[in-house]
Amino acid sequence: MKVIFKNARFIDPERKLDETGDLLVEEGVIRRIGGTTTEEDANGADVIDREGLIVAPGFFDMHVHLREPGREDAETVQSGLAAAANGGFTGVAYMPNTEPAIDSAEAIALVKEKARGSLTEAFPIAAVSVGRKGEALSPMAELVEAGAVAFSDDGAAVASSALLRRALEYSNMFGVPIVEHCEDPDLAGGAMNEGYFSTIYGLPGVPTVAEDVIVARGVLLAEFTGGAFHVAHVSSKRSIELVRDAKARGIRVTAEITPHHFTLVDEDVKTYDTNYKMNPPLRSREDLEAALEGLKDATIDAIASDHAPHAPEDKEREFIYAPNGVLGLETAVPLALSELVGKKVLSIETTIEKFALGPRRILNLPIPKIAEGEPANLTVIDPAEVWTYDAAKSKSKSRNTPFDKRLFTGKPVAAMNQGKLWRDGEMKTL
Repeated sequence: MKVIFKNARFIDPERKLDETGDLLVEEGVIRRIGGTTTEEDANGADVIDREGLIVAPGFFDMHVHLREPGREDAETVQSGLAAAANGGFTGVAYMPNTEPAIDSAEAIALVKEKARGSLTEAFPIAAVSVGRKGEALSPMAELVEAGAVAFSDDGAAVASSALLRRALEYSNMFGVPIVEHCEDPDLAGGAMNEGYFSTIYGLPGVPTVAEDVIVARGVLLAEFTGGAFHVAHVSSKRSIELVRDAKARGIRVTAEITPHHFTLVDEDVKTYDTNYKMNPPLRSREDLEAALEGLKDATIDAIASDHAPHAPEDKEREFIYAPNGVLGLETAVPLALSELVGKKVLSIETTIEKFALGPRRILNLPIPKIAEGEPANLTVIDPAEVWTYDAAKSKSKSRNTPFDKRLFTGKPVAAMNQGKLWRDGEMKTL
């Protein structure tokens, strides 16, 4: 099967490519870039011709919860990967806080098998500790050999400084990072950001220092061990400052941010809608402004959804008792296009870098290229499309999102990878 993108703009930040023309894909391989395709080329081809389309290297979400095994009522590997493709992602890294945890080669093999046949590739992030209990290191060598691209006890910080030190030392031997959920449990335990609005709303708060002290610990231990330390879902101004300072001193520290943390603030919890409850919680306006600065000056390397599906009955509780987490795979790119590109916080080129290049650099994965003869691993965006997100039509099994019925400007309209094309909610084999 042939696919032609007509009159599209091709942006590949890695190759410093930015040009307009036609792109021909045949049998999953890029055959021609630029110029105008011929009638012979178009014969039997699926021609995608929409004014203003942008074709970019395939986007990658490095922080996704697929819930399988253990909570298939909320999400399965297949439903999560369908949501990823629908959101423009050709690759994801999935977190190990499943039931049981992903702490063995057998657990990785299970998810790999479930992901077989999908357009979106799934890469495992394995548990730092056995069962995520914080007591003993997981069998790291075995897990890397099975395909783990990083280690994390996500859902909780690594339980002790000693364990984190060992994890950084061992992971460094294998060339993979530690992805840390930065939250001190002794300082946390609330339901929203601690501050003026938590007082007004009568909800127990989580102070930003609960995040900051774990980031500081990770920075110091990364400096001491030489290991690679990655801050998941950074949310506080001080944590961003710590990452910025660490980078300036040459320490191997990276960070990601979620779209909800550069879009929403703690004041938005005013309706007590549990779809606004996540961990880390929505922070202050000052923290959000610091996040935008961190994106602009490259302190923050990547945008990741922290896609966290929950069954409806779990979220339909009082705010304090509802679980943390929101969907993100289908709204991450639209939020970035609307809130970052549309408001001129970032250029489209830099935004593409945060989605396509940054995550893969952190995880030491090959970066897709827009070049003749390369496999077609592509995300296609219409930056001008105005549309409304309807959670009821999500490819995810869950519906817990604060962005239902939100109007967006900009949308991922197609994805291509592994010889498959995702378009209009359906997958075709090329």
